[in-house]
Amino acid sequence: MQTYLQTPIEYLKGVGSARAVLLQKELGVKTFEDLLEYYPFRYVDRTRFHTVRELRQLEGFAQLRGRITRIHTTGAGRGKRMVASFTDATGSIDLVWFKGLKWIEKSIKVGSEILVYGKAKRFGSNWNITHPEIEDFNPNQAARFEPVYHSGEKLTAKGLSTKGIAKLTQNLVANIKGKIPETLPHEVIEHYRLMPREEALIKVHAPLNIEEAKRAQFRLKFEELLFLQLELLMRKKIMAAKSQGFSFEQVGDVFNDFYANYLPFELTGAQKRVLKEIRMDLRKGEQMNRLLQGDVGSGKTLVALLTMLFAVGNGFQAAIMAPTEILAKQHFESISELVAKMDLKVAILTGSSRTKERRILHEALEAGEIDILIGTHALIEPKVKFKNLGLVVIDEQHRFGVAQRAKLQKKNTRPPHVLVMTATPIPRTLAMTAYGDLDVSVIDELPPGRKPVETQHRYEKARPQIFSFLKREIEKGRQVYVVYPLIEESESMDYLNLMDGYESIQRSFPRPEYQISMVHGKMKPEDKEFEMQMFASGKTQIMVATTVIEVGVNVPNASVMIIESSERFGLSQLHQLRGRVGRGAEKSYCFLMSGDKISKEGKRRLETMVETNDGFKISEVDLELRGPGDIMGTQQSGLLNLKIADLVTDGPIVTIARETARNMLKLDPKLQEPKHAFIRTKLKTIMRSKPNWSKIA
Repeated sequence: MQTYLQTPIEYLKGVGSARAVLLQKELGVKTFEDLLEYYPFRYVDRTRFHTVRELRQLEGFAQLRGRITRIHTTGAGRGKRMVASFTDATGSIDLVWFKGLKWIEKSIKVGSEILVYGKAKRFGSNWNITHPEIEDFNPNQAARFEPVYHSGEKLTAKGLSTKGIAKLTQNLVANIKGKIPETLPHEVIEHYRLMPREEALIKVHAPLNIEEAKRAQFRLKFEELLFLQLELLMRKKIMAAKSQGFSFEQVGDVFNDFYANYLPFELTGAQKRVLKEIRMDLRKGEQMNRLLQGDVGSGKTLVALLTMLFAVGNGFQAAIMAPTEILAKQHFESISELVAKMDLKVAILTGSSRTKERRILHEALEAGEIDILIGTHALIEPKVKFKNLGLVVIDEQHRFGVAQRAKLQKKNTRPPHVLVMTATPIPRTLAMTAYGDLDVSVIDELPPGRKPVETQHRYEKARPQIFSFLKREIEKGRQVYVVYPLIEESESMDYLNLMDGYESIQRSFPRPEYQISMVHGKMKPEDKEFEMQMFASGKTQIMVATTVIEVGVNVPNASVMIIESSERFGLSQLHQLRGRVGRGAEKSYCFLMSGDKISKEGKRRLETMVETNDGFKISEVDLELRGPGDIMGTQQSGLLNLKIADLVTDGPIVTIARETARNMLKLDPKLQEPKHAFIRTKLKTIMRSKPNWSKIA
């Protein structure tokens, strides 16, 4: 049975050795099974026809039947294009091609009756369809529902356009009856009313209608996500068994003393819930691997400190690793201030720590005289040795490479507990998949008294009004950020934009009445630090910067954020920048400045920012716009390797797959029952082929 699916693709009718090499290189298709799992990304409904008149009201793709009345070419060289006038009983529309002109010339003739499939768009007062699919009208051919596959130039050159690939899959699907083993237990298929696997693989490539295609897709998406969830839960289980962690038996006097006497404010319900989850982890005797999500200003740092006090109270050291020196210093200052009256030794280690300071610190750390060490990636240097490291807190995890975090992990014979904090909310579907082998805690409540930041999208003509508003805010004693975008490809261009902006602000806010700081990527770290401190201490009222202020810098007195060319920023960046204001008791404002020409996506980003302050809602829109690969980074998303499921649109299927996987492992922890034989074998293969990073968060 299984051997049929493993047949090399060259033996399929219509392939041969040359095409087989190309299919493997371009699509990763080596076997019959690979081709069956190369799914269509959309379908074309060839059963329905529209008229030219109807096109203006239609949003999507449409199929038309009519005649070519005129063909002409315009332009020259790269600007050359072919235009064909297409007419039916209701009107005319231009069909336009920029590429493949020779083939189009051969394919259409004036007076020929053809079928056209494409999307009509308006250009000025004219409507046209760019690069439509065309074919001669054949009255004897039955109307059909067609799958569309991703192809490419090299494949198309060898006759493997989307239609060529469809022909191959039809050849294969015609011969698979009785050759596809079922992968899921009978009760799961019954419970969710799933199509059998064989039927789903046939119908996904050759559906009679959209309903059939959707049912087939649901079955295959569910199966793919179920295997992913089973893999993540099994990895987590294996790591828990292997990674015997330290058991923090007691809450400890250190925690109790701080909680009773030095807690700066009453914890929110969400903070208490998260602390309880962490406390339960720390008592298990297994390594904790917890992701702590919380919006900007939700009080993650206080939860991290309380967790570190659990460690210290149980006789262990704790470390917190921050992505930048500024953020490390901020943590050091705020934590030192909070525990100032307690008998605790808090230290900091960064790239700019002097040699003599480092030597003294290394000795004290190894002797166990330092309770909490705060630092940047300097913490992972080989010379940094702990006496008894029990807990590592990693701030803003996406800024550290996995290998960097692994080095910190190895500072002890037994792995320390790991708490990863992020202020970039991760959409729920991603948290359950990409980070599914971590436990996730969410602080979804802001401390009382924090007011939402009022956000407005404004154009250049509104600048005089905004500058007048800034002057009124500064008169009240407030401070202002003005942020310019950073384009990696053109640092010099950014510098010019920033300098132009700085000079314009200097003209509108002249000295000595106003003092202005400036920070950008070309500055030396010490100069940057000096400017930041000037602003933080209130000696300057305006901070003009590139996005270097996105992480770090806590200035409660800053009440206005102006983001220049805001359409060039990503949603999560905009949200992080806005989080720099609104940290004090006063009402805060964020102005999103933009040019008049904004893309549809850019507009959606700015509208989302104006509508909500909720980081989780923002993250859902961000996922929708960018997709999981951009948000997680290619390495993390590559581990998912999804062929048909889509984390943006398939959230509900992720949830039921997670629930099914949990129940399956609860009733049969090692998947040893006969009904789980296929699942067990496939999981072993999957897990052998992928690295496991879960023990380092």
